[in-house]
Amino acid sequence: MLSLCLPLLVYTCPMSALPPVNVVLTRYLFQSPPADKLKGPGNFLEAAVKISHTSPDIPTDVQLSMKDHLLKRTRIARQTTEPASSNRHNSFKKNLPRQMHHVTSLDRGSECLDVEDHPTCTAAALGRIQPELYKQSLQETEESSKNSAAKTCGKINFSLKYDYEGELLLVNILEAQDLPAKDLCGSSDPYVKVYLLPDRKRKFQTRVHRKTLNPTFDETFQFPVPYEELAARKLHLSVFDFDRFSRHDMIGEVILENLFEVSDLSRETSIWKDIQYTTSESVDLGEIMFSLCYLPTAGRLTLTVIKCRNLKAMDITGYSDPYVKVSLICDGKRLKKKKTTIKKNTLNPVYNEAIIFDIPPENMEQVSLHISVMDYDLVGHNEVIGVNRVGCHAEGLGRDHWNEMLAYPRKPIAHWHPLLEPKKSEKEVGTPVIFLLLVML
Repeated sequence: MLSLCLPLLVYTCPMSALPPVNVVLTRYLFQSPPADKLKGPGNFLEAAVKISHTSPDIPTDVQLSMKDHLLKRTRIARQTTEPASSNRHNSFKKNLPRQMHHVTSLDRGSECLDVEDHPTCTAAALGRIQPELYKQSLQETEESSKNSAAKTCGKINFSLKYDYEGELLLVNILEAQDLPAKDLCGSSDPYVKVYLLPDRKRKFQTRVHRKTLNPTFDETFQFPVPYEELAARKLHLSVFDFDRFSRHDMIGEVILENLFEVSDLSRETSIWKDIQYTTSESVDLGEIMFSLCYLPTAGRLTLTVIKCRNLKAMDITGYSDPYVKVSLICDGKRLKKKKTTIKKNTLNPVYNEAIIFDIPPENMEQVSLHISVMDYDLVGHNEVIGVNRVGCHAEGLGRDHWNEMLAYPRKPIAHWHPLLEPKKSEKEVGTPVIFLLLVML
């Protein structure tokens, strides 16, 4: 175009009025184009192509092909260059849009030439990440961790049989294998509790087996239940690790939802089940039944210890030697203390023993009774199995039982009370040190 304009200028203007040719070329080649012509990527490329010191004008079709070629190269370069992220930012990849899942190669991104017309292509070209792979790996990791935790709890073997004549379900706890170690020496002291849900009041417990991860129990328990009710019952086995000086640790549990899962129970059927891992839970300390009776005219309070049930096993044999100690407390001070006889090797002792305190009617609001179920130990000090409290300032059932006694004088009022974990100040100790010092002096 420049070569066509120069002869025209020469013929229409005097030669003296024309500037030198090199000045015209310099102004044309290095003069900045107007701002309105630089809008958009196409005009910018045209201006860039115009700047050439050695070539004549480029044809229009060549310019268009060069424009398409440069745009494609620019798009591919943008897609293949991804910013490097640190490891602590890798979790951000999981939150990328789902539309990126459909991007499988770089060729699809090159088809999007205009960013404004195809905004989804820009989002699709940003990551090349498939979040479903992360989700799948996360699920596999969780499943493997659950499976490994379940395997470490071991498995248990038991058998079921129904006695049609006596209407009894016979549960035989045979053995357990591959139990986890709970002691520092790499072993455990396991035992099994057996329930027939939904009834939790009736439960059985095997003997404690010392220092073994593969105990053999071979103990049979009988649950009286009609055959028609078996379909609504569930067998619950809880495996514990015995601890002489602290709370027993729960190893795991097995719940058999359908008792007819293997057979019709007409003959003894052996069953193996994996012990499912469960978090540690508080062990039932048991319950105590006692009655309260107050005679206002005589100022006499009678507490009758009737019996206990499902006490916590305190001995290695899986049993306890329980007795009940009752303390009269007034304004935080212990005034009197009395106790029952000791019942050997049992978790369900029966006492029917009365304990009497003389309390004037005007002092009934200041006093309370602390009931402690103790385990007798021939060597060492006696340990507390569980405690309870009744009185005007007691909580829950203890206060209600006390108020009911006052509302119905001269009438024995009996209730079951759950045993609670004792406080440190309530734990039984041996002979007081102060008493020994006084005797020595």
